[in-house]
Amino acid sequence: MKRFIRLISGRDTWARPLVAALTSSLAMLLWFDIDWCMATTFRAMSDPLLWVNTIAVAILLSLPYIFIRRTWVHITVLMIAYGFLEANIMYCRTYLTAIPPESYFLAGNLTDFTASLIDSIRAFDIIGLFIPLTAALIMRRQPRPARTLTPPLICTAIILLIISAITVENRGGFYNTYDRLVQSCYYSTCGVPIYTVAGHVAYSLMDNNRRNTADATPEIDRWISTHDSIVAPPALPDSAVARKNLVLIICESLESWPVEATINGKEITPYLNSILRDTTTFYAPNVLTQVASGRSVDCQLLIHSGLLPMNGSVYSMKYPSVTYPSLNKALRDRHGSLSYIFTCDKPITWNQQAISRAFGYDVLIDRSAWRMDEMVGNPAKLSDGSFLRQSVEKLNEGTIWPEGEPRMLTFVTYSGHNPFRLPENMHDPDFDINGMGLPRRLADYITMAHYTDSQLHTLIDYLRSRTDFDDTLVVIVGDHEGLAGDRRDFINSSTEAARIVSPRQYTPFIVLNSPVAGRTDCVAGQIDMYPTLLAMLGLSDYEWHGQGRSMLDPARGSYAISMMTGEEVGDSTSLAPGLLPLLRSARRTSDAIIRSDYFSTR
Repeated sequence: MKRFIRLISGRDTWARPLVAALTSSLAMLLWFDIDWCMATTFRAMSDPLLWVNTIAVAILLSLPYIFIRRTWVHITVLMIAYGFLEANIMYCRTYLTAIPPESYFLAGNLTDFTASLIDSIRAFDIIGLFIPLTAALIMRRQPRPARTLTPPLICTAIILLIISAITVENRGGFYNTYDRLVQSCYYSTCGVPIYTVAGHVAYSLMDNNRRNTADATPEIDRWISTHDSIVAPPALPDSAVARKNLVLIICESLESWPVEATINGKEITPYLNSILRDTTTFYAPNVLTQVASGRSVDCQLLIHSGLLPMNGSVYSMKYPSVTYPSLNKALRDRHGSLSYIFTCDKPITWNQQAISRAFGYDVLIDRSAWRMDEMVGNPAKLSDGSFLRQSVEKLNEGTIWPEGEPRMLTFVTYSGHNPFRLPENMHDPDFDINGMGLPRRLADYITMAHYTDSQLHTLIDYLRSRTDFDDTLVVIVGDHEGLAGDRRDFINSSTEAARIVSPRQYTPFIVLNSPVAGRTDCVAGQIDMYPTLLAMLGLSDYEWHGQGRSMLDPARGSYAISMMTGEEVGDSTSLAPGLLPLLRSARRTSDAIIRSDYFSTR
C-alpha cells in the first residue's frame, strides 16, 4: 500500500512517467467529457458514475504503456483516442448524439462534407491535442516504471468497474438505464459522457439486436389503432377542391426566422414574403425540426412517409429496401402519377438512389444530369440558381411533365448547406450586411438564405405559366434547422442578432395554391407535413395517415417534440386527451415500423 501511495503521489522518480501516463489518459477523457457537455448539457457531470467510469477507463487506456513501457506506445494510444473522441464531438455538434456504430463504415461519405467538418471544429478541441504532446515531453527522458506496479493498477480498474456494474444493476441494468437517458427530455445526451463512447456503442448494438429480434407488430398495431381513434383523418373542408399535382421544393437548412425578417432595413427573403401575401398561400412558420442523425434524408422520411427518424440509425443507410408508404404511392394509386426527384448530389449520398426507389419515385435526376457551370460550397456543387434554371430547361422539353398529366416533382437544393459561404461574385450588391456586428457564420447564413430566396422565382414562374397550375400544389420547406449548436451564441452576440434569430429550431412550411389558404402560428412538427399534404391532395382515404396531425385540423393543438434534443415545445394541455403519451412514444413506434418492415404485409 505504501508503494502504491508513493506511486500515485509521484514521489519515486521511477514512478513519475507512469503517473504522467495515467494523468494524461485521465486528462484526455475529462477533456472529452467537458467538450461534450459544452455542446449539450453539464447534467452528466453530477453523476458519480461519470467519475468512476472515467478513472477506470483512464487506467485501461494506460495499459499498453504499463505492459510495454515505451513512451511512443502511450503517445500513439492517446493520439488514436483523441481522433476517435474528437470525431464524436464534431458529430455531436450537428446531431447531438455520438456516431452510430454502422456509420463508422461510411467514412468514405465524408469527402462530400469536408467544409462542414472543418466548420464544426472549435477552439476548445485543440486542448485535447496538446495532452499527448505534453505527455510526450514529460515522459521522454524519464526512467521506465517497475512492472511490479501493474497488479495494483489493474486491481484498481477492476474494483472501479465492479462498483460501476453494481450501481448500474441497481438502476435497472445497463440497457434499461441507458435507454431511459436516451428517451429523457433533459438527459438524452448524458449517456456518452457517463458511460463513455464504448457504452454508447454497446447500447446501440444491444438496441439494434433487441429491435431486430422482437416481434413489435402487436405494439405497433396498438399505437396506430389508438392514434387513429384520437386523431381525425386528414381531410379538406367540403368547399375546398383538392389538388392532383405536387411540386415539393426542399430548401437546404432554411429556417423560419429569416422569412418576413428585415435587416439593415431590407427583407432577407423578399420573394418568399411576396408568396406569403398571395391569397392562395397557406403558411405555418412554427414547424419544429424533427430530423435526427440523417438530417436532410430524415426530412424526406418525415414529409414523404409521415414517419419519425430512427433512434440511433439512419434509415436510408440501414433499411433502404423496406416498404414505405408515401405521398408518391398515394398519388400513383389515385391519379396514376409519375414522380421525379431532382438533386445535385450523387446517387450514393445518403443512399438517395435506393431510398428514392423505396418511396416510389420513378426517376432520380442526380448530379450526372447537370452542367457544372456555377458552383457553390466545398466540395463544390451546383448552385441553387443554376440547379433551378437547368431544371426548368428540362421541364420545358415537355417529356418529364407533359401539360395536363399528373405528376409529383421534388427539388432538393444545396446552396444552403453548412458552412453557408456564397462566392463574392454571387452576392447581391443591394443586400449588404457588413458592418452589422454579426458573427461571420451568421452573416453567411443570412446572405445564403437571401440568395436561395432570390432564385426560387425561376421555378415558381415556370409553374405559374402552365395551364395545369390550378391543379398543382407547390410546397416550400426547410429540410432542417441550420444554426445547430451555435444558435445560443449567435443570439447572445448582439442586439440585432437577438432581434431576428429565433431561439427555437423552426422551419417554414409554405404551400402555394393551397385549397385552404391562411396562416397558423400553432407549434407543429415536421411529422405533421405528411397528413397536411394528404388532406390538400384529397388523399384522406390512403391506407397510412402518418404519425402526425394535419395542420388544417383546428383541434390539433400546439405541440411538438424535437428528435435531436427531446425538447417538448408548445402547450401539451392543448392536445386531445390521451394523445401526449402517443406522441412521446411515436419515435420508438416508427423505429419498430422500419426495423420490422411493418408495411410489407399490409
